[in-house]
Amino acid sequence: MVRLAFRTGLRWKVSLAIACVGALIATSLSLVVHNAARASMLDNSRDVMDDRVQVAQRYYESTRRLLFQAELDDPKLPQQLKDEAARGLRATYLQDNGSGAPEVWASVPISNGQVLSVHGQFKDRFAVLDDLDRVLVVGSLAVVLGGVALGVLIGDQLSRRLRKAAAAARKVAEGDSEVRVREQIGGRVRDETDELARAIDGMADALRQRLEAERRVTADIAHELRTPVTGLLTAAELLPPGRPTELVRDRAQAMRTLVEDVLEVARLDGFAERAELDDVALGEFVSRRVRLVAPEAQITVVRDAYVSTDPRRLERIIGNLLANAANHGKPPFEVTVEGRMIRVRDHGPGFPEALLKDGPSRFRTGASDRGKGHGLGLTIAVGQARVLGARLTFRNAEPTAEGREGAVAVLWLPDSAPTNTGSFPIIEVPD
Repeated sequence: MVRLAFRTGLRWKVSLAIACVGALIATSLSLVVHNAARASMLDNSRDVMDDRVQVAQRYYESTRRLLFQAELDDPKLPQQLKDEAARGLRATYLQDNGSGAPEVWASVPISNGQVLSVHGQFKDRFAVLDDLDRVLVVGSLAVVLGGVALGVLIGDQLSRRLRKAAAAARKVAEGDSEVRVREQIGGRVRDETDELARAIDGMADALRQRLEAERRVTADIAHELRTPVTGLLTAAELLPPGRPTELVRDRAQAMRTLVEDVLEVARLDGFAERAELDDVALGEFVSRRVRLVAPEAQITVVRDAYVSTDPRRLERIIGNLLANAANHGKPPFEVTVEGRMIRVRDHGPGFPEALLKDGPSRFRTGASDRGKGHGLGLTIAVGQARVLGARLTFRNAEPTAEGREGAVAVLWLPDSAPTNTGSFPIIEVPD
């Protein structure tokens, strides 16, 4: 069973609500006015017929002639009037035939025992009621249409402000620290959207301050650790040869690498890094660097291209991607250059779902089958790609005929280099 979900904008919801309320009010008022006018006309018609039957009675008793087309013992006289006349009472009666103006009767018993009656229809008066109904219908439609137009106007303004707030919030989430939601939506209107913008701006400022404080603490700790770690590594070099010395040197070097990586992540998080650009032939550059870092990797240059980029940072990205493949994947390792695109693939268990969903995160490897690590390599690669104005994507490859899968990292270099102000071009990534 297929379920269709219809998404309606806020403007149409507001318009529909105002239109429904307007229609309900207009219908209720129209019914009240119609019933009141009809009741008034019926009462007036009764009064007129009652006056006529009294005049006809006096005229007949004095002249023995009938007036106002009166009848004596009319066989069509309603039974209710006959009963009232039998009790000696003058009465009026409305006979509604279901279409057009109702017929109004009036009767009175006279001295000889007969019943004098008159009747008639006030079509001219009830034609006015029909005109009133048409006016009420037109007025009700005008109220509904006016309500829809007002709802569209109000809803469009509110929806436009909310869309601007959402777009600004997305920019904040993407790391644009200069965006203020309240400035984006315009601060002239004091309503709930303005309060929402203030709350988002306050939350973003608080989060930004907290992240900046954490970044400074991390950088300070890593910076303070550089001196003792360097001293530890120097002292390890003075130890006599042997297996224990090798273990100490290995751990000291690993600690030094970790401290340097943490410092690099802190610098990248501060958005203070700028690329030092140079023109390079991408195919030759990648081939040369891959042979130095991972001689066993298979290099394929489908199409070469000249790019303006920072060679040092590009080399860092390629090295980290190959190191991640070596540490967490399985050979063979494949590096493909196609125009401005560089693809690195291994044939291991693939990237964990958490990384594919949220991106690389420091000190989190995500899955035990990908091995152990601090998660800094891919974090640094993503940060360096951002400095280059490039885009780094991650996915898992489809299983091959041999049943091997693998992790695939793709670096998309931009057509134009990042500017000196740190703004980056938009990269169109094909499907």
